[in-house]
Amino acid sequence: MRKVFVALGCCIALSAQAENFSAKVIVVMDGDTVMVLRDGQKIKVRLANIDAPEKEQEFGRQSRESLLEMVGRKQVQIDSQAFDQYGRIIGSITVDGLDANREQVRRGMAWEYSNFHTDKTYVALQDEARQARRGLWVQSDPQAPWQWRKLHSSGKANIQKQPAASKRATPVMLYDVVCGNKRRCAQMVSCEEAYFYLTRCGVKTLDANGDGVPCEALCSGK
Repeated sequence: MRKVFVALGCCIALSAQAENFSAKVIVVMDGDTVMVLRDGQKIKVRLANIDAPEKEQEFGRQSRESLLEMVGRKQVQIDSQAFDQYGRIIGSITVDGLDANREQVRRGMAWEYSNFHTDKTYVALQDEARQARRGLWVQSDPQAPWQWRKLHSSGKANIQKQPAASKRATPVMLYDVVCGNKRRCAQMVSCEEAYFYLTRCGVKTLDANGDGVPCEALCSGK
């Protein structure tokens, strides 16, 4: 019963945060994050379903410049979906009919990072960019941003430092979560986090029977 209430709470939180609005981009922070101005208020927006190279990474600068060329100082349409653990809106940005999220992937300026990599549109755009050797795909073995962050995690906020109540109140977006010290299913806040620790952090103890599904009790309904 508790799991039902938790799942329902997350659904309500996500739907409550969903909104479509217009705003002006005033700062392009990197290849997947911008700051917009809406009714005099500055708001950070993290582009959904993608993960761009960090500023210090190869193609970090080019990725930012690509997004800047598309949306910099322009009025854009934002389809917000949720908030991440840093308080940023997670959403899609459209400018002059162009989906900036998808375009970044198509240009090879970001990796697709849809939910468990299941969005076929984003996957196809990434495959297209890789085959055409666009952007970061000119590299023989490009390092994914989440792998880079894992190796350079000292400067990143640690999600485990948040109070448990706070973590349950806000849906966890896995774009910027770094691998912590969690090793047991009892430490997982959600099935999504369990999958993150299994697939991104390599914590095999979460999948005792080796079937690819972590924390059976938590993810049985997935």
